[in-house]
Amino acid sequence: MYKVNSMIADEFISHDEILDTLEYAKQNAGNREIVNSIIEKASNCKGISHREAAILLECNDYEMIEKIYSLAREIKQKFYGNRIVMFAPLYLSNYCVNSCIYCPYHVKNKTISRKKLSQEDIRNEVMALQDMGHKRLALETGEHPVHSPIEYVLESIKTIYSIKNKNGAIRRVNVNIAATTVENYRKLKDAGIGTYILFQETYHKENYEKLHPHGPKSNYAYHTEAMDRAMQAGIDDVGIGVLFGLNTYKYDFTGLLMHAEHLEATYGVGPHTISVPRICPADDINTEDFKDAISDDVFQKIVAIIRIAVPYTGMIISTRESQKSREKVLALGVSQISGGSKTSVGGYAENERHEDNSEQFDVSDTRTLDEIVAWLLKLGYIPSFCTACYREGRTGDRFMSLVKKGQIANCCAPNALMTLQEYLQDYASAETKALGMRTIREQMGKIPNPAIKRRAIDFLDQILKGKRDFRF
Repeated sequence: MYKVNSMIADEFISHDEILDTLEYAKQNAGNREIVNSIIEKASNCKGISHREAAILLECNDYEMIEKIYSLAREIKQKFYGNRIVMFAPLYLSNYCVNSCIYCPYHVKNKTISRKKLSQEDIRNEVMALQDMGHKRLALETGEHPVHSPIEYVLESIKTIYSIKNKNGAIRRVNVNIAATTVENYRKLKDAGIGTYILFQETYHKENYEKLHPHGPKSNYAYHTEAMDRAMQAGIDDVGIGVLFGLNTYKYDFTGLLMHAEHLEATYGVGPHTISVPRICPADDINTEDFKDAISDDVFQKIVAIIRIAVPYTGMIISTRESQKSREKVLALGVSQISGGSKTSVGGYAENERHEDNSEQFDVSDTRTLDEIVAWLLKLGYIPSFCTACYREGRTGDRFMSLVKKGQIANCCAPNALMTLQEYLQDYASAETKALGMRTIREQMGKIPNPAIKRRAIDFLDQILKGKRDFRF
């Protein structure tokens, strides 16, 4: 039985409801009147249901698809403007007791180089990331009771926040670790994490269990109910996602939106972020083994409809995707991207790929952070290193309230420009700095509130004089 506000995984992600939804979508996707009515409803920027979204995904009418893309661009612009938030992953350890067949960290892999960072190693990694210009990290680690217990993760977070190198500082640490207990989520909350991120991989229970034959992650219910425990522990910024290609994409797309609806219905706060990774090659992992991999066209359609269905959420895309692929989805919905990323343990301080490979997956976009910042500026975007909302307590329902009312832009626009100014002054190449300064001048003229504009101009001037960390 489908119960959106149930705490039981099989009830808020109902297999029968997903199958009924997919059949419903097949029956109605060819009806232009129905599709148009859904697009019209979505234009109010209040979101649409998983059933309505499934119809849009099933629709193959070229004219309707163009309307979907046009609306996705409008919604993205309304809620997030041209701002693109920058971050980087930081891998602490790749020791793992699970046997996930799509991940090279799996316990049976004997070819990958196993590594774990000491606190001194973490200091070196963080200083390397700070010297690139990063302010926001996504902490990653394999699941292992000895090599990466919660105490190690908490100590690592404390270390990361403590490091001040030149003008560098990590101001927000998001955490992507295995599903855990309410007690451990409280510890993460107390440690000052930003967003707790956990990918479902697939919402199809039977396939999930086949993909995770052994280890703690094999417990479908415990994994799927992790966000409920995190919310109960007081972590009100959570990030969900699936790994497209492990299962049929229409099934997982529907499950993903049902999960978002569950969080909204149960806690009054939907997902802070939704990630859309696709299966990609990695050490001892061959993507040809996965028959449900999706094309670029399908991927773009998924991004656009998620933006329409969950207009308030941040959308994340990693360096799994190529430059070409990332460029196409930026306008359709993506609001956060990684840059200059290393998916190996210790990869930033070493600054090279060794033969004793410890990477989780192959990086498609290998450009430096500065190259990506310049690229975004040339495309008309504003690379943002902002962490203001988290540090000002605008999380959970407070953040969502501002986003849904379209008011977050009053804070985001000047904050993005100020953090961009910091990056330009401290880290940018001459070409990137020239591009960025021109963008700042142009965008300052678009801030509608005169009082905010005056303060922002003053803050920007103080940044040029050497001061840092201003925020609205």
